[in-house]
Amino acid sequence: MAKNLITSITSKTQVVEISRDNPTVIIGERINPTGRKKLLNSLKEGNYDVVRSDALSQIEAGAHILDVNAGVPGVDEVPIMKAMIETITEVTDVPLCIDTADPISLEAALSIYEGKALINSINGEEEKMESILPLVKEFDAAVIALCMDDDGIPPTPQDRLNVAAKIIERAGKIGIEPAKIIIDPLALTMGADHTAGRIAIETIELIVAEFGVNITMGASNISFGMPDRGAINATFIAMSILAGMTCPITNPLKEEVKIAIEAANLVMGRDDFGMNWIKSYRARQKKV
Repeated sequence: MAKNLITSITSKTQVVEISRDNPTVIIGERINPTGRKKLLNSLKEGNYDVVRSDALSQIEAGAHILDVNAGVPGVDEVPIMKAMIETITEVTDVPLCIDTADPISLEAALSIYEGKALINSINGEEEKMESILPLVKEFDAAVIALCMDDDGIPPTPQDRLNVAAKIIERAGKIGIEPAKIIIDPLALTMGADHTAGRIAIETIELIVAEFGVNITMGASNISFGMPDRGAINATFIAMSILAGMTCPITNPLKEEVKIAIEAANLVMGRDDFGMNWIKSYRARQKKV
């Protein structure tokens, strides 16, 4: 079993340490215009009030890192991404996860970000590794690495482990240590493949045992097309934390998901004397 690694993501004043020895880190997913018309339309208009509101509400709900995606179709991403980062850092100093597939937008964002960001994401495709890994090194960032490559998404846990190994090896050749790589084993929808959840969890177990790196997932993907998605997402996240996931990308405003994460932290011995669970329970009772 590999040693558990620590990934540090920082802002100007805050440090978030991701590790299996610490409570689960929540990466808030809501600052993303994909599928969110209100946010999409506001960004097109140059209005960043929704961005500001989403940042504050997610932090209040327990997010430790905020994912920031500026993907507005047909619009130059660079000025939007920079404005989003500036808007968020005006109201909070939690560390950011810069979510873009555009190396130009990524470099522009990293150049104004005060801290060590998390980059979302890279994969095993040659073009992605060649364009993104040098920026990870230059800006001393950490990066999420998806278990897919030029051949697509591997069907088995072992094949996904092999992609993770390829990315970790390539990163190491330019001086990026494994602690700066967070692996995403890929949670595909169980509505299309009923084995998708099991494959993701088995992949987590293999990668953790081999490398000790931190693990993330867009955990809500698992339930697309299924009824009662909240119950599925909460159960899957809790099971994935047991397998070794440390920093899911999820919506902290979903109460069932937040409760599942807090309960998993308690069960895994990452909540001293259950104080966080008790505090959270009392807060929920006040709302009632």
